[in-house]
Amino acid sequence: MMTFNIGRRALMASAVAVLGFATPAMADGHKILDSIHFLIPGGAGGGWDGTARGTGEALTTAGLVGSASYENMSGGGGGKAIGYLIENADSNHGTLMVNSTPIVIRSLTGVFPHNFRDLTLVSGTIGDYAAMVVGKDSPINSMDDLIAAYDADPSATAIGGGSVPGGMDHLVAAMVMEAAGKDALGVKYIPYDAGGNAMAALLSGEIAALSTGFSEAVDLANAGEVKIIGVTSADRVPAAPDAMTMMEQGIDTTFVNWRGFFAAPGLPDDKLAMYQDAIAQMYDTAEWEDVRARNGWVNIHNSGGDFQTFLEEQETVIGDLMKKLGFL
Repeated sequence: MMTFNIGRRALMASAVAVLGFATPAMADGHKILDSIHFLIPGGAGGGWDGTARGTGEALTTAGLVGSASYENMSGGGGGKAIGYLIENADSNHGTLMVNSTPIVIRSLTGVFPHNFRDLTLVSGTIGDYAAMVVGKDSPINSMDDLIAAYDADPSATAIGGGSVPGGMDHLVAAMVMEAAGKDALGVKYIPYDAGGNAMAALLSGEIAALSTGFSEAVDLANAGEVKIIGVTSADRVPAAPDAMTMMEQGIDTTFVNWRGFFAAPGLPDDKLAMYQDAIAQMYDTAEWEDVRARNGWVNIHNSGGDFQTFLEEQETVIGDLMKKLGFL
């Protein structure tokens, strides 16, 4: 059995200890920016979509930004939006693109030719745990049940996700199954374009389970539409207190997916400073706390050079992990 203790500690350290929890200056409620346009590299209902819209909601309702607009641009595992931002840099200085761990994973696997170094790094913003989810009527009620179903018929126990093969949802599913003593490469993974489509596939019975972000599942779970059978947090998350962690179920792995914002290359320094100031001040607002708690996010904040240092460390850690799993 391959263990993930080293990878788990390194991922958590790089996502939490290196970044630190947010300690911004107090927000004074003044408007910093007239508007922000959020570019979302995937479809509606996914983690990127929720992060961009939640951040925009908090910034505007707190009065830090006058207005926010949103554009979903799916394609190429996120590469279409990155390419668009780079190729149209001069006309996109009012745009922030949300991204997360997949910008590292997909560059490593060659899904697209660009990486975070080709963009202006604005700010890491939140962490979102991963979750394994099943439909409300599924006979599966725990990770033990899922593993038993997999043992009985691996080909009929497909796990879906809102990312490409070898992407983050696939990687998390592989980590969890490997930590449970199974062959990660034997897991039947079905990719969908963004978390919303993957969730629809789960609800329609196309897949047995879904590997997704905790925040993408929590509202449906609380509404009784799905069951969260495992969370990659060390402790239970208050937004869904009945959802057991992987650790509680004897699966020794944890994972937190950072999400943050990038801008076009060549962004003027004064505009970058305004973006970073708005995000930093956002953390001390009641409006942000409402959004954060609702989604079960962890406050993780870093800007500029600290963001780059973190991404370079994660590139090494995840690259090593993917090699162990056979994805590289």
